[in-house]
Amino acid sequence: MKNYKLDKEELQILKDVEAGKYKSVANLKEEIKRAREAAKNTLQKTRNINIRLPERDIQKLKVKAAENNLPYQTLISMLLRQ
Repeated sequence: MKNYKLDKEELQILKDVEAGKYKSVANLKEEIKRAREAAKNTLQKTRNINIRLPERDIQKLKVKAAENNLPYQTLISMLLRQ
């Protein structure tokens, strides 16, 4: 086996695997199908919309987004999902 430089988390996973803490999945194909379906539902396409907001509100959103290192459209989307 090649010597790879592993980070702390990867080393812990390797130790856990070697200690037998992980088990094989009996119905792997079904689990993969279920995971793909969940990912598909999670990563749905977005749709553009237009809304009219006062300029002052947009500026406040941009400031708040900048404080959180987010694009302001992302912040608006997050607020709408709450």
